[in-house]
Amino acid sequence: MIYLKMWSLAVVWISSLLVSAQAQGTASLWKGNDRSGRCQYSFTVDSPKEASCPSASTGPEMEALKARLGLLEVLVARLAGGEAPGTVAGAGLQEAHSQAMRDKAQLQREKTQLQREKDRLAQQVEDLQKRVAELQKEAERLRSRPCPQAPPPSVPQHDSGLRPGADSSWHYGGPAYQELKAEVAEVPAPSPENPEDNTGCGELLSVGEPVSHRKADSIAGKYGVWMQDPEPEAPYGPGMLWRVDTVGSEVRQLFGYEDMQQLSRGFPTKVLLLPEAMESTGAAMYRGSLYYQRRRSRTLIRYDLASESVAARRDLPHAGFHGQFPYSWGGYTDIDFAVDEEGLWVIYSTNKAKGAIVLSQLDPHSLEVLRSWETNIRKTTVANAFMICGRLYTVASYTSPNTTVNYSFDTSTSQSKAMTVPFKNRYRYNSMVDYNLVQRKLFAWDNYHIVSYDVRLGKQQ
Repeated sequence: MIYLKMWSLAVVWISSLLVSAQAQGTASLWKGNDRSGRCQYSFTVDSPKEASCPSASTGPEMEALKARLGLLEVLVARLAGGEAPGTVAGAGLQEAHSQAMRDKAQLQREKTQLQREKDRLAQQVEDLQKRVAELQKEAERLRSRPCPQAPPPSVPQHDSGLRPGADSSWHYGGPAYQELKAEVAEVPAPSPENPEDNTGCGELLSVGEPVSHRKADSIAGKYGVWMQDPEPEAPYGPGMLWRVDTVGSEVRQLFGYEDMQQLSRGFPTKVLLLPEAMESTGAAMYRGSLYYQRRRSRTLIRYDLASESVAARRDLPHAGFHGQFPYSWGGYTDIDFAVDEEGLWVIYSTNKAKGAIVLSQLDPHSLEVLRSWETNIRKTTVANAFMICGRLYTVASYTSPNTTVNYSFDTSTSQSKAMTVPFKNRYRYNSMVDYNLVQRKLFAWDNYHIVSYDVRLGKQQ
C-alpha cells in the first residue's frame, strides 16, 4: 500500500511538472528500451533559475579524464626530455635522437666537401679548356707555316755569306727557312792516339749519335727546353735537371728532376710557377738562376731558384723579339741564352745588324751587356745555335735527318768560318740545341723527344 501511495504521489508530481513545463514550452518526453530491453520513460526540464550547471564540467568522469590526460602529458614530457631513467623506451628514444643529430651533422659535412670538390673540378675544367684553346691556336699556327724554301739563285751555295769580313747586309727577306751549306773539307774525326781530344777547351770536332731520354706525352711537349746548372747553388744539387714545355701562350711551369733517371721516368720532384710567362725555347740555367725572355718583349729575366722570385730584369738593347729574327724553325726564337766555360751569353739580332746574329756576353747578376760581336751569318737561315768555349756554332737544318754544324765564330779572334760537322735530327723537328759543359754534351729537343749528343773538342789536324 505504501509503495502504491508513493508511486501515485510521484506520478502526480511528475504530471504536475510536465504540465508546468509544457506551459512554459521547455519540457521534453522520451520513451525507449534500456540495455535489458525494458521500456523506460525519460524527460528533461529546463531550470527556471539557472542558465548552466557549473558542476556538470567537473563531474567524476571529467575529473578522471583530466587525470589520465595529465599522466600522459607527464610521460611525453619525460620521454622528450631524456628523463624516465631505467625505462627501455626512454633510452631508445634518446639514442635515436642522438643518432639523428649525428647523421645530420655528417650529411652537412659531406655536403660541404662535395661542394668544394665541385668547385675544384669546375676550376680544373676551366683551366683545361683554356689549355685546349691555346693548343688549338698553336696547332693552327704550325699548320699555317710555309714550307721550307730553297736559297734564292742569286746566292751561290758555296758562298752563303760565310767569308770572314763578308758584307752582312745581303738580301735575306724571302727564304725565311733556307738551309745554309758550305763546300768545305770535313773536319776529321778525333783519333784515339791524340789524348788532347775531348779534354779542356778547343774547337768542335764531332757530334755523336742522338740518344733519346724521354718522349713527351702530349702536344704540349712538341718542343721545349731542358737544362742543367753547371754551377748550382743550394738547395739544389749538381745532378738536378730542369725542363719547360714551351707550347702555348702562357709558358710558366718549370719542372725539376733529381737526376737523368727521374727525368726519363717523368716524375718531377719540384714544380715552380714562373711569375711572368716565358717566350720560346731560349732559356738557360746558371749559378742557381733561370735566365729567360719574357713573353712578347725584349726583356731578359733572372729568376732565382732559391727565393723563387725575379732577381733581375733588363731590356736587351734593340733586340728583335716575337718573330722579328727567329731561327729558321720559327717558334719566336728571337732571343736565345747560352752557357759555356766562359759564362753567360745571349744570341739575337737587331735591325741595325740587318738580321745577322749578334752575340753578347752578360753579367749573370745584373744582366748588363759586357761585350758584343756582330757576325756575318743571318739568324733566320740557321736552325739553331750554341756556345762552346767562347765559340758560336750554328746548325744548318732542323728537319733534315742528316745535316751539319755549318758555321763557327770565335769571340777571341772575331773570326768566322764555314764547317761541316755531321749532325743528325733523328725525329726531324729539332727546336732547341744547347751545350751542357758539365756532361760535355749537346742537349736538344727533337719533335717531342728529349735527346743528347756526345761532343768531341780539340785542335784541327
